[in-house]
Amino acid sequence: MSTISIIGAGGMAAAIAGLAAKAGHGVEVMSRDAAKARVLAEQIGAGATTGTFGTAPAGDIVVLAVPYAAVLDVVKQYGDKLAGKLLVDITNPVAADLASFVTPGDSFGAQEIARVAPADAVIVKAFNTLYSHVLAAGSFQGSPLDVFIAGNDAQAKARVAMFIESLGLRPLDIGLLPMAQTLEHVCLLSLGLLAHSIKHTNFSIGVSLPG
Repeated sequence: MSTISIIGAGGMAAAIAGLAAKAGHGVEVMSRDAAKARVLAEQIGAGATTGTFGTAPAGDIVVLAVPYAAVLDVVKQYGDKLAGKLLVDITNPVAADLASFVTPGDSFGAQEIARVAPADAVIVKAFNTLYSHVLAAGSFQGSPLDVFIAGNDAQAKARVAMFIESLGLRPLDIGLLPMAQTLEHVCLLSLGLLAHSIKHTNFSIGVSLPG
């Protein structure tokens, strides 16, 4: 198993870190709030460690588990410390109205992250269509959760897919990085369902295949 670095200490960070530790991966937690990082690492157990925010992550796969409002500043602060890393973008650049985006009209969240990341960092979009408590459970009604991924680098996507499978989840590749914009729209779909139809967050969006 590998070491996964997670930048952030909120609900999604806890969900991914918990599943990763359970699967036997080494987990490093990094956060601007060092106390929160320590609490999360202690909660995870299984030898989870904390890293100093802004220093080079130990893992080759780095999960950006901070809100979109903070992620660009976080990536800029890390700067060259993220060079050569595989960055997993789980963010959603949703505006306060929960029906539009804060990104420029001709762009999307993952692309904005790629613009500020080191040139040799690789971006893969994943996990952004799942609520944290649903993800933490690891399955839904006895079936693996679907995790949609998008990215330009086939090898990087294969590594992320293997990581997702190791968590007991099902990776589904939807194409190149521009398809991350579609995944960000799926977040709006989920929020629309929450507001107008389902009225709670105990659901996941996935694919049912015959057989």
